[in-house]
Amino acid sequence: DFETQLARLQQIVQALESSELPLEKSIELYKEGVSLAQGCRQKLEQARHEVEVLSGGRWVDFVPGKSEESDGDPD
Repeated sequence: DFETQLARLQQIVQALESSELPLEKSIELYKEGVSLAQGCRQKLEQARHEVEVLSGGRWVDFVPGKSEESDGDPD
């Protein structure tokens, strides 16, 4: 799932940033990271699309604690 892929991607980034890996292992991890990043991007785009559909075809910025129905008017 998304969270698992993202966690693995973070592990790969940390491993590559350590620069203690042999070249072959670095290339292998880089390829895996690119694949994971593409998969995560696709899942985020799919989620965004679903939110657009559910919000009537328009993108609404999320503000924690505020719903679209409560616009601040006391009515």
